[in-house]
Amino acid sequence: MNPSELKHFLDGLLSDGVDLSTMIWGPPGIGKSSIVRQAAEARDLEVVDVRLSQLAPTDLRGLPVADEGISRWYPPEFLPRSGRGVLFLDEFNMAPPAMQGLAQQLILDRRVGSYEVPPDWFIWAAGNRREDRAAVFEMPAPVANRFLHLDVEPHLESLKRYAFEHDWHEHIVAFLSFRPALLFSPRPDRPAWPSPRSWEMAERLYRAGLDIGTAVGAPAKAEFEAYISHYESLPELESILSGEGDDVSFPQEPSVRYAVTVGLTSRGEDTTQALEAFRWMSKKAPAEWVQVFATDLVGKFRSLGKLGPLAQMVEEEPELKEFIKRYREMMTL
Repeated sequence: MNPSELKHFLDGLLSDGVDLSTMIWGPPGIGKSSIVRQAAEARDLEVVDVRLSQLAPTDLRGLPVADEGISRWYPPEFLPRSGRGVLFLDEFNMAPPAMQGLAQQLILDRRVGSYEVPPDWFIWAAGNRREDRAAVFEMPAPVANRFLHLDVEPHLESLKRYAFEHDWHEHIVAFLSFRPALLFSPRPDRPAWPSPRSWEMAERLYRAGLDIGTAVGAPAKAEFEAYISHYESLPELESILSGEGDDVSFPQEPSVRYAVTVGLTSRGEDTTQALEAFRWMSKKAPAEWVQVFATDLVGKFRSLGKLGPLAQMVEEEPELKEFIKRYREMMTL
């Protein structure tokens, strides 16, 4: 599944109270931990992040303390005791089998030693796969059989929705739209390489005028710098957004086309500007580019909670309704 589908699945577990232990698999840097936090925070749930690889067995089970001739286990303070939330065992399979086996008690019985997980807490875990060249241990079969297993892969459209929601710089989003292969491109021989996580770091560096190669690596940085030189030939997007783009042509160069479609989505701050951009695209751009724009626009306005007003305005536009109808018919051929 992609990150958006993962978030939807986790939200379903939370909304229906399905407290089955869940293991999320995927390569490093694609946002597994971030999605867990987003899903929990959307429902005002606390997240307790426990890294088993950094613990000894007594750190999880607790310390034995003599009490009137009986040894009692005093559990650690970081385990939740009240409230509602997600107990998140991140980097689960980086822990040695002995720690995974001890965590099995949490996963299956919701307790370890004298500690018991409160009833309104979900137990989720995440980890990398061997094929990701991560330093992981094999998960014991009895432990694996206690989990639901969700496999997640990097996905450009999911990242773009996240980027529009969090107001990423349009240069970064346009470049990744143009070069999707660089969304996730592991380089075992280099410490810095492209991933959704490193591109988020690169976006912050770019806004600060700092070297993005420190996050995504020198090769990706070189391609990005070559790409943004095309912005010198970008049409006047503000005139399009204000409804004065009749004399502006849709560019021919593919790299500039990505810059235009992403730029209009990023700079459209309200439904009126979005509608003007949609009108212009439907008149000036080939159908496949209008579809790229519409997909990005819908994702952005849905995340902002403004999709309803935008859809109502589009419904009142005969030409846009006709375009949507033609495109749907074309896709069913």
